[in-house]
Amino acid sequence: MIDPQPLAERIIELVGDRAEAQVLVESGNRSLTRFANSYIHQNVGEDSPHIVLKVIDDGRVSSAAGTRVDDDALRRLVERALDSARHQPVDRDWPGLASAADPPDVEHWDDATASADPAERARRVADFVAEGTGMRAAGYCETTGLTAAFANTAGQRVTGRETRAIIDGIHQTDSSAGAAHQAGVALGPIDGSEAGAQAARRARESASAYDIKPGDYEVVLAPECTATIAAFISAYGFNAKAAIEDQSFVVLGEPQFDPVIDLWDDVTDPRALGVPFDADGVPKHRLDLVTAGTSTALAHDRRTAAKMNTDSTGHAVPGSDTWGPFPTNVFVGEGTTSVDGMVRSIDRGLFVTTFNYCRILDPKTQVVTGLTRNGTFMIENGAITGAVTNLRFTQSFVEGLSGGNVVAVGNDGRFADSEFGPGFVHAPSLHLGSWNFTGGTDG
Repeated sequence: MIDPQPLAERIIELVGDRAEAQVLVESGNRSLTRFANSYIHQNVGEDSPHIVLKVIDDGRVSSAAGTRVDDDALRRLVERALDSARHQPVDRDWPGLASAADPPDVEHWDDATASADPAERARRVADFVAEGTGMRAAGYCETTGLTAAFANTAGQRVTGRETRAIIDGIHQTDSSAGAAHQAGVALGPIDGSEAGAQAARRARESASAYDIKPGDYEVVLAPECTATIAAFISAYGFNAKAAIEDQSFVVLGEPQFDPVIDLWDDVTDPRALGVPFDADGVPKHRLDLVTAGTSTALAHDRRTAAKMNTDSTGHAVPGSDTWGPFPTNVFVGEGTTSVDGMVRSIDRGLFVTTFNYCRILDPKTQVVTGLTRNGTFMIENGAITGAVTNLRFTQSFVEGLSGGNVVAVGNDGRFADSEFGPGFVHAPSLHLGSWNFTGGTDG
């Protein structure tokens, strides 16, 4: 693994006094074991640095990226960025570079995960596959170990490192599928048998699904569904750029959610993933977004903070000049109710395991349309009585979590695979009084 800090320093040195500059260098390994039809068919790994340089020449901003680290390549990267900047219009909203500041002293790193070999991932895949006798299994097991270094011409220097491990897979019958997902800092606790058993159970139980009429149903949403709700609310709502452009539903200080809902972003949580600074080199700290149902803060990068006369919260991401800042270490507060307890309290409703292909129709109201997938089950008289075919929903996520509609919050919080990918949201199950299903998967 290449040490990214000397590379970052060298790039800033090459820019010299010709422009302002900031650079983020990541180095490490990303390794993936893929399986399909219950067999491993691919082991791939990437061990190369990634460099993103931004230069500012008299207010003209340009970026360049590369993967080569020899000095000639670094020189060409710098010259390319400088030449491009000269041809850009002046960016009158450029907020300046981050000043020197120390990030929190946290490190989400596991040595064994950083050095994990294909055999260790294959064992977890084998455990996953073994739970689905007579079914077809597909998915992947991934391990990552990355070190990041940031430097700029204003004196900011920060480094950090992270590991993460993921297993994500499905079991399939001829007419059904069930999925499961686990993620965390370390590969050691990732349990392929546990994940495989959950996926296989859901596939078996949903093999004889039947159609139901659309309409409003009381629901139990598994953590994957909750994670997608939290991801959309965070990225489209608590994004300060969306607020500036009047595209956010957030009204700070208003009780926009049920009082049992808490939502925050916190890289310092021991369960979190990632490094403790953002793409602008700004340190990250805990940011409470929703406390007891009340919206309390927006996620800012330096650009949005300057426009709103406040401080960056450390939520710049690559491309945030376009997309805006958003949280990447999201936690949904847990409750005390088990999923079994939620199900027992419902006379007639649905248990939904996964949302899929979700698209936002109106960011201002958070109306989203999407599909259920990999197991949707009828609840009658306090018990799951059978599987139903996949459904389309059209629902405001804010209204779904509004006061009086959240019946219970689960005690089963975990990292769940949302529409925005794995390792982004730690979430429990939810029991909601009403969710609007508008049809089957064909309409």
